[in-house]
Amino acid sequence: MTNAEKVAVLTEALPFMKQFFGKTVVIKYGGNAMINAALKQKVIEDIILMKFTGMKPVIVHGGGPEITAMLKQIGKQSEFVSGLRVTDTETMEIAEMVLVGKLNTEIVSLLNRNGVKAVGLNGKDANLTIAKKHLATVYEGTQVKEVDIGYVGDVIKINPEIISALLAQDYIPVIAPTGVGENGESFNINADYVAGEIAAALGAEKLLLLTDVEGIYRDYKDQSSFISTLTFAEATGMIAKGSIEGGMVPKVEACVRALAGGAGKTHIIDGRLPHSLLLEVFTNEGIGTEVVKTKGER
Repeated sequence: MTNAEKVAVLTEALPFMKQFFGKTVVIKYGGNAMINAALKQKVIEDIILMKFTGMKPVIVHGGGPEITAMLKQIGKQSEFVSGLRVTDTETMEIAEMVLVGKLNTEIVSLLNRNGVKAVGLNGKDANLTIAKKHLATVYEGTQVKEVDIGYVGDVIKINPEIISALLAQDYIPVIAPTGVGENGESFNINADYVAGEIAAALGAEKLLLLTDVEGIYRDYKDQSSFISTLTFAEATGMIAKGSIEGGMVPKVEACVRALAGGAGKTHIIDGRLPHSLLLEVFTNEGIGTEVVKTKGER
């Protein structure tokens, strides 16, 4: 890269540094970028750069593959209903151990070792994430049933005071996607939903969801149907019509919830691409699919 090209890169980023200085950005960290060591380091570097340019990152992480691997180690087979893990008492204990005790601690340690202050949180800390039991929807012929799949939760309320206090003291909060019920019981919650609810509660400038695909397609089998920008109304319509399926549903629903709750913009981006966070935040073109309230936003 020539000196002129280096200057062009920095000049392109400058307006976005100004625009997002002092603003809260919620990052849902998951997928291959959480498993691949090289990609993991790139994500950490991106978050640190965002922090040192004046942004206020908040990280919500997943951990499904790691939970599955740990269950396999103890000889317990993972069972899923409607894409959700059946979570009995033992599985919930393993999930908490992996999410809170292992992954959360690892991310916090990586950030701290690279020169920023990070603090780990889970749903029980200061009653951050209040949850209730989620009943899975199952279709049997023409009948629709709701099935109890254990300690899988829906977010009732986010109490963001602890996050705001940490941000005010220059820390990066790193949040595991667990919740606490009315009787103190633990719930495992989809990390996309937790990230969306936290972005809404904080009125975040951006919600960035890292995934293992380029973004949203009108037809996932047709690469030419990629959607770079989707409005709130279009997103809700596609969900209602079943045009968005599988693991993309919670991501788009998280975007919709964040926007409805007051977040500025939301983005679904390919975490397999090195430095995808920087490319989305600090370049004119961006990458992935942005879900916005109305067309023409940046």
